[in-house]
Amino acid sequence: MRYILLTILALASFANGLAAKPVEVKSPDRSIVFSVDISPEGRIVYRLSNDWKTTIEWSEIGFAAGADAAPQALSLDSRGHKKVRIRQEWRPLWGKRAVVPDRYNGRDFTVRFAGLGEVTLQVRVYDDGAAFRFAGLPAGEMSEKAEFNFAGDYTAWFYNGERHNIGPEKLSESDDERLPLMTVKAAEDRFLAVHEAALTPEGWPMRLRSAAGSTAFELIPERISASSPFTSAWRVIMCADTPGGLVDSHLLELLNPEPEGDFSWVKPGVALWDWRIDGAVWEDFHYGMNYDSWTRMIDFAAEQGFSHLVLDANWYGPEFSADSDPVKGDKARDVQRIIAYGRERGVGVWLYLNDVAGTRYPIEETLAQYEQWGAAGVKYGFMNGMPLEKNRKTQEITALCAKHHLLVDYHDYPVHPFGQMRTWPNAVTREYCKAQLDGHQIFQPKTFVTSVFVNMVAGPVDMNNGFMELHQGRTTRKDNNQEVPSTATGEIARTMITWSGATVIPDIPEYYRKYPVLLEFLSAEKQPWRESRTLAGEIGSYIVMMRQNADGDYLVAAATDESGRTLSVPLSFLPKGSWTATVSTDAPGADFRTNREPTRSETLEVTRKSTLTLPLAPGGGACVLIRKQ
Repeated sequence: MRYILLTILALASFANGLAAKPVEVKSPDRSIVFSVDISPEGRIVYRLSNDWKTTIEWSEIGFAAGADAAPQALSLDSRGHKKVRIRQEWRPLWGKRAVVPDRYNGRDFTVRFAGLGEVTLQVRVYDDGAAFRFAGLPAGEMSEKAEFNFAGDYTAWFYNGERHNIGPEKLSESDDERLPLMTVKAAEDRFLAVHEAALTPEGWPMRLRSAAGSTAFELIPERISASSPFTSAWRVIMCADTPGGLVDSHLLELLNPEPEGDFSWVKPGVALWDWRIDGAVWEDFHYGMNYDSWTRMIDFAAEQGFSHLVLDANWYGPEFSADSDPVKGDKARDVQRIIAYGRERGVGVWLYLNDVAGTRYPIEETLAQYEQWGAAGVKYGFMNGMPLEKNRKTQEITALCAKHHLLVDYHDYPVHPFGQMRTWPNAVTREYCKAQLDGHQIFQPKTFVTSVFVNMVAGPVDMNNGFMELHQGRTTRKDNNQEVPSTATGEIARTMITWSGATVIPDIPEYYRKYPVLLEFLSAEKQPWRESRTLAGEIGSYIVMMRQNADGDYLVAAATDESGRTLSVPLSFLPKGSWTATVSTDAPGADFRTNREPTRSETLEVTRKSTLTLPLAPGGGACVLIRKQ
């Protein structure tokens, strides 16, 4: 009788689409296991284990017709879908490294949801994380369910808009809305990050919520109104055994489609910026946002091999005025002159565009005019609208900028990065952080060494590090003359640590020339990077980053929080042979609060067996430039 009963139950489960046991999809190295099942209540659920330990318990995912209903799965079936095994490489036009392994195992499932019909659940599991999404969703109104039921009361950090990031806090302490990227420390050797990839124009940017005392988070559901069949964004769980492993991951980009068309014109690199030079005085020259200052900046950029100069707000009139014409405004003629001057010197010029002008004037005509002038890019500021509207507008403007051969940088609460730089290599950066010089009320050294493990995991960020007027007391700058919480060495180190296709630096040439060894390091930040690796780090405390530049030189940079520390950095990443290392550190007595300027440098012969000792002042850093002998 027992055998007959079990057989009947098994047949009933098969008829309802229930698997006899959960279907597992394992990473190529078998360290991550993503399990899928359907519950007796008709809920599609998943579980995630990494390093043989469950980190996310059974969590519900799915779609429901309408905005308020719960997803009701009538069946789940993986039969008829072949296992996917991908072992290939991606060679990005620019990014953290020249060659990116693209290795994953995948599985598709046919799911029949009440009111929606059959859709496809797609699962991919990489060596550094897992992702899932639903494809073939029909036109109409619906909402998405996605849970992340963490297996323990782990510690987490969250993006927090233009404020210091939230965290560290226990998951059970999160009793409100939270924004991704979400970085989670599950154990000393187990870190996770929750985000999304390949966000489509139909999708609302991800938001999360949790109830007090709970370790479960869920996607805040939004009403989706699709006019045609669509595919949801990938829900992504990144996994690493160190926080630096999250920083070094390419999972978000790999989940985005390959680009269409020719993007060989995209030129990443260091960019000067006119907004923060306004008011600076050197000897008898007064810097402003004007043609004479721009020519000095272009000459300096050409001298150092920097890629661009960014012209910021008000060049075409008051940026928030409805009457400010973005192609005919106040300094339009001077702008055309400086673009031509920059072209002669091999330096591209970016143009600021506020959402007021971007909305009131035909956006494509504006961008086409900028292309005709020869502009290199657009910095788009203060985009208005609900998150869904901003997502659609961002994607539209990115595509239009690509059409007109313009790089683009979004500022002022932009839609979060989601790996889009793979599909749109012209989307080189965005202000998905509190830019350092705008944030004196919140930006401290700990802010930087938290943001690089949270915000920067999501994608390239524009933080505007590298301010070098660091004497005690206020500066002469017009927009914000408060002191910068860093040291000279720390400021340059931050420019290299921060991942961005446009490393926008905010000071005048003379303050950089004041530190010739640090300027040499800054000028060596030549993209595209051949290799990048986080050598060490602790969230909120410190980070050590290595990047190999386009010429083959190795750059190492370290930054710390408010505490001084001494770091030992092995150079085992170097190829065999002898190398010359120029090591710049904070000088004794340096401190971001009282003595920001002192630096010291030495030149050493090193090999891959060498270990550097780097003393970091409170709020400071270190910069090491390593070249072949």
